[in-house]
Amino acid sequence: MQSAQSETSRRHMIDSQLRTNGVTAAWIVKAMGELPRETFLPAGREAFAYLDRSVPLGKDRMLNPPLATAEILQSAEVSEQDNVLLIGAGTGYMAALLAGRAAKLVAVESDSGLAKAAATNVPGLKLVEGNLAEGAPKGAPYSLILIDGAIETLPDAIVAQLAEGGRIVTGLVDGPVRRLAIGTKHGGHVALRPFADIEIAPLPGFEKAREFVF
Repeated sequence: MQSAQSETSRRHMIDSQLRTNGVTAAWIVKAMGELPRETFLPAGREAFAYLDRSVPLGKDRMLNPPLATAEILQSAEVSEQDNVLLIGAGTGYMAALLAGRAAKLVAVESDSGLAKAAATNVPGLKLVEGNLAEGAPKGAPYSLILIDGAIETLPDAIVAQLAEGGRIVTGLVDGPVRRLAIGTKHGGHVALRPFADIEIAPLPGFEKAREFVF
């Protein structure tokens, strides 16, 4: 995609997808209006960068729609004092938006190909390659944990890495419905509160244990 086309597409994305849905945080609008999403997509899929839908990155992973990314960031109220854990780095799009915004940022990615792309796309990113559901305990406690995808269940290992009073924002799988949810850690526990139905791709590794019926 040529630069002029990319800039026009980004402006349209901001006006038609973000602003119309209440995304007004100045730093998010600025960052998403300047960062070319197409550079975070596999070759041949650049034309889908600014559509209001998930775009395949390969295997079972997706780049989430712009609105889902923006809503996660806005509801998280990321500050310059935050120590942030990003789970599901993908090719680095959300990490690139966060770069320079938080005091510290650690990103976790389980797919080696995506991790390599994220490291290339976001120079200097502290990236941990490993099981998403295990997080990155060496950098804990985190004041903010962002899960860039929809999960069925929140693992205890992730909750343990969140500081008391810290926030977590994630997508949730609720049957056929996908929602965004936010929670704060109190007394060692996190109760997630859904606040918006939205398109967001499921993130593998967070499935509930299946019950057997006899």
